[in-house]
Amino acid sequence: MSEALQMQPKPQGDVYPSRTGGETTIMKRQDPVVYGTVDSGPLSKEQLEFYDKNGYLVLDRFFSADEVEAYRNELKRLWIEGRTKEAREIIREPESREVRSIFAVHRDNEVFKRLSEDTRLVSIMQQILASDVYIHQSRINYKPGFSGKEFYWHSDFETWHVEDGMPRMRALSCSIALEDNYVHNGPLMVIPGSQKHYISCPGETPDDNFLNSLRKQEIGVPDHDSLEFLASEGGIESLTGPAGSIILFDCNTMHGSNGNITPFPRSNIFYVYNSVENKLQAPYSGLKPRPDYIATRD
Repeated sequence: MSEALQMQPKPQGDVYPSRTGGETTIMKRQDPVVYGTVDSGPLSKEQLEFYDKNGYLVLDRFFSADEVEAYRNELKRLWIEGRTKEAREIIREPESREVRSIFAVHRDNEVFKRLSEDTRLVSIMQQILASDVYIHQSRINYKPGFSGKEFYWHSDFETWHVEDGMPRMRALSCSIALEDNYVHNGPLMVIPGSQKHYISCPGETPDDNFLNSLRKQEIGVPDHDSLEFLASEGGIESLTGPAGSIILFDCNTMHGSNGNITPFPRSNIFYVYNSVENKLQAPYSGLKPRPDYIATRD
């Protein structure tokens, strides 16, 4: 990364300001949710309309049992390796040495690199975003039985915008379930319709905030009043389904998950697809960009 890029001032004309020292503000989204059309990819009219309205879409049993087993074996291998390996891509739980996430698996692991390029996935992302796409971020999230920790409510775009310099809301996440997701083992929770509102958060971003936020996010999270407003408008959905299912959700959909105190693990592969027409600029915080294992800048 060049010295010039690190020292760039924050971009002008920020339509999604956040962490500017002021109070929480709820703003209207300025971008489409669905950019493409029904004739440009595999999703039906009904599926696109559901995604546009709710900010998410679940596709049950997208991958076969054999595929899931192969991916689960690789996931377990990386978890065992990560328990003793020291690498910046391995994120540990805030109160222990247990592996919480492993980042950049699309870059460092051949199995998950091929999965990120699977045309069944990519064609959907291209349809929704109406452009070619690239991986902005990838990771494995582990939530083992009895001890898996929660992920607090947040909009990914708020962080990607402020800390990575993602200009507009033209990205989405794909979570691939490698275990059965029950209502009781900490599944992804979303607030339907929340993608239409942008929560501008108070405070400012500390230097190297990612060193703490990847373990436990405390900066750039919505306040209780904002969450109550969003939930009163759209409710809360727990997204369940069998292993092999995928969840697509918009970059600005408010989401989180509870801890897992059941015996049943919940682990997933997580890819973020960004439009090639929405490449990262200098961070809107004015700080240096996060490392490329968290936010791909190429």
